[in-house]
Amino acid sequence: MSAQVLIVDGHSIIFAWPELRALHGYKSASARDRLTRILTEYQDLTGTNVVLVFDGKGPAITEENEPGGIQVFYSNTGHTADDVIERLVAKYGTLYAITVATSDLLEQQTAIAFGGNCISAEALQKLVIDARNTFTRELKRRNAR
Repeated sequence: MSAQVLIVDGHSIIFAWPELRALHGYKSASARDRLTRILTEYQDLTGTNVVLVFDGKGPAITEENEPGGIQVFYSNTGHTADDVIERLVAKYGTLYAITVATSDLLEQQTAIAFGGNCISAEALQKLVIDARNTFTRELKRRNAR
């Protein structure tokens, strides 16, 4: 296995992180944008490929990609983000080291059955904080030279 891939269940994380849950109550697009920025920073700091999946509304699965950004998918009508995550893990689970971030226990069990690993929303938040702290320490160390 080569690349590390982190697949994030967007709404599971938004509703588990108090800061994002409060933003969602005010404006759901703001919470999605903030999570996207946080995960883009995480990808930049760690080199882990990040895929963020949200429930969508359109007739087809849509993908948003900005140069240097993370992949963001929206499920199509009649399907959930969980469906998209399960398909991604089933398709790529043997090719990549995939970790799914969700607090949905059924989704965790399904991802594990397809060969993925799972972490909770709280564990994802810790990974993000640890990546920032590691970067800050390394920056200070290099600037001290």
